[in-house]
Amino acid sequence: MAGMGLSGLKLALLGAGLAIAGVGHAAAPATPPNVGTQAAAPQVGAPPPGSAEAKPDGTVTPPATAGAAQPDAAAADPTLNADGTPRLLPAENQGQPSPRVIGLQEQVTPNGQEAARFHNHLLMPVLTAIVLLVLALLIWVVIRYRAAAHPNPSRTSHNTMIEILWTAVPVLILAVFAVPSIRLLAHQYKPAPENAVTLKAIGNQWFWTYEYPDNGGVSVTANMLKERDQVAPGQRYRTDADGPRLLATDNRIVLPVGVPIRLITTANDVIHSWAIPSFWIKLDAIPGRLNETSFTIEKPGVYFGQCSELCGARHAYMPIAIDAVPPAEFAAWIRAKGGTMPGEAQPSAAAPAQPSSDAADDTSTPAAGGDGPTVNATAAATPITQGATGNPAGAGNADQ
Repeated sequence: MAGMGLSGLKLALLGAGLAIAGVGHAAAPATPPNVGTQAAAPQVGAPPPGSAEAKPDGTVTPPATAGAAQPDAAAADPTLNADGTPRLLPAENQGQPSPRVIGLQEQVTPNGQEAARFHNHLLMPVLTAIVLLVLALLIWVVIRYRAAAHPNPSRTSHNTMIEILWTAVPVLILAVFAVPSIRLLAHQYKPAPENAVTLKAIGNQWFWTYEYPDNGGVSVTANMLKERDQVAPGQRYRTDADGPRLLATDNRIVLPVGVPIRLITTANDVIHSWAIPSFWIKLDAIPGRLNETSFTIEKPGVYFGQCSELCGARHAYMPIAIDAVPPAEFAAWIRAKGGTMPGEAQPSAAAPAQPSSDAADDTSTPAAGGDGPTVNATAAATPITQGATGNPAGAGNADQ
């Protein structure tokens, strides 16, 4: 009887211990305090890590591989810093007007360099010589033939030698000018090669829209950046990193260095003109027409221009800003905008300039409704892959 009592006591104590353990387990927190530093225990019946998993429909999910590459996030714009400011800064005396500087801007294209040599080494010396000669003749006539020195005026009405000289010399001067001038004109309208990057510039009142027809339909709208005191709090305004006043844009156009560029211009409303002085480019953008020229940028940097055709009340407020970057960075920028790079030997699919073509502008981007896009706002549109800052006529820079 005593043995039975001892056994019963042991069983009772064991049962109480199990009960206490069960209560403690039930009261334990579901997640340990250091869950962020501990690995979760595998569930009963769950497949071990790295093994295939069978689904109820009979399909098998491939095993997850440790360190497998995950889908990449959207490529970052290589022309911008992390805070959205432009990475490439304007340089003094390059690609923009400079104070107290006389002469042409530094030319960074072959055509521009040829034109600068023509201007500096031929036109200016000859014109200077003509001006000095005419000035000297005027001074000589005033002194020699004044009334006090020449009381009896000459009655000579013809001088054969003088008449031959003043006819033949101008003809010879024009002949000297004609050869380099015609050569430069021919180079300006030389067709672009097959591997050229095509940029289509579309003029609007009063902003520019750009398309890259050979790069997957990338489209960018560029508007002038206003000054800090001309925008509402929180909106973007011009800084020195963006460029000079009246020339900085919210979105710069990116072009590669050392690669031929095919420029096609047109317009949606009135005649505009796309002009970059450092490129020696000035090409009219005419509604219903496609004008074309080509150039090659030889030096990286930031280059500014403006519309050079009177196009309305806000003609002075549609600038152009170009980032000239290495080809690899241009390709990265195109991919960041959702575009693609064609093969090097693939001919351009862009339509060439066709005189009297009324349908030539069918591929252009329609102008935004009203007088322009929303002021300094980002607009999402397909296939436009970059935000646009607009300048409507009513919120204007007309008082700048």
